[in-house]
Amino acid sequence: MTESDIDEMGPVDYLVIEFPADRPPNGSALPLLLDLVERGIIRVLDLAFVRKDRDGSVAGVDISEVGLEGEVDVTLFAEVSSGLLDETDFSEAGAALEPGCSAAVLVYENTWAAPLARALRHNGAELVASGRIPVQSILASLEKLDVEM
Repeated sequence: MTESDIDEMGPVDYLVIEFPADRPPNGSALPLLLDLVERGIIRVLDLAFVRKDRDGSVAGVDISEVGLEGEVDVTLFAEVSSGLLDETDFSEAGAALEPGCSAAVLVYENTWAAPLARALRHNGAELVASGRIPVQSILASLEKLDVEM
């Protein structure tokens, strides 16, 4: 990736999505992820899977061994690897997991925001804080205000 490519990029986010030990991922979200990619909303930079054993050890899991089913061929994302994720990232992801659970680690570019991000960077602006508000928190706040959704 060149400096010019990086200048054109939108914000990059990551997600660690835990799957319960008794319900491993089934692939039902893959068509939705593929739809976001096909519509140019995001670009998947990395998609990897990790498992945390009952003894607390964490190991990467090959995407073809996750057992995903459905209409989307999971191997479509098997080749997605930007090199951003390393063993430290997998260890940190594993630290967030409950023993016996597995997780998808997704790193993606918000391509929808690339023009805005580029314009701000060219103007000398710099992102100094970022965050995400969990849906449960929004619902709890609205409930306190007695607002219906």
